[in-house]
Amino acid sequence: MIEDTKTYAYADDLLRGRIILVTGASDGIGKALALECARLGAQVILHGRSVPKLEAVYDQITAMDGAARPSIAVLDLAAANAESYMTLAQSIEDEFGRLDGLVQNASILGERYSLEQYDAVLFQRVMHVNVTATFALTQVFMPLLHKSDDASVIFTSSGVGRTGKAFWGAYAVSKFATEGLSQVLADETKHTDIRVNCINPGATRTAMRLAAYPAEDRDLLKTPEDILPTYIYLLGAESKGVTGQSIDAQ
Repeated sequence: MIEDTKTYAYADDLLRGRIILVTGASDGIGKALALECARLGAQVILHGRSVPKLEAVYDQITAMDGAARPSIAVLDLAAANAESYMTLAQSIEDEFGRLDGLVQNASILGERYSLEQYDAVLFQRVMHVNVTATFALTQVFMPLLHKSDDASVIFTSSGVGRTGKAFWGAYAVSKFATEGLSQVLADETKHTDIRVNCINPGATRTAMRLAAYPAEDRDLLKTPEDILPTYIYLLGAESKGVTGQSIDAQ
């Protein structure tokens, strides 16, 4: 593993020919990453639940010189069932035959209440989207990842998923679970061509951050584009063999 992923410098064709699915690609970090992967030559699959937002990202990619035309995968993780996951996996297999990168970026914040006050239904919804749906998507994509000779799975962690903080409720608990999911899968795949890692994006100028800290000066925060080097490193061939890590993007 390189010494500092935050300043990783990469060639403009680093991801040429790779097939990469980014969940939550309609906004924020997911959108920025999808655009950069496309610029670097990847065939990008854009996942989200908002068709207009995904189509806007699609248009930005198709406007790039030489970029592969992306695919759109519309799926609401809060409402998806087993059949939905399998249908999506089958459509990707039919179109591409394999998956070289899976970035599990989609998640929801919930509310910043104490655990004593937290609504149980909301707690369950946050855990479902951030953990159960992430697990289910990863599971159905494993056969496609095994068909790659250099596959990378990236889960999205958080600082509050390493050290519990008051009033972060279900979100913090879900990110602790994400760290565990990543570690278990990394250990199970350590003798394969699949590497599995977590990234903690840190404080980033996104809609979720604004919801969590509405009074914060957003101009002081890194933009999604600023934190992409760590993601790109883990998606590229230079990180082959790096697995089971939890890395800060800032």
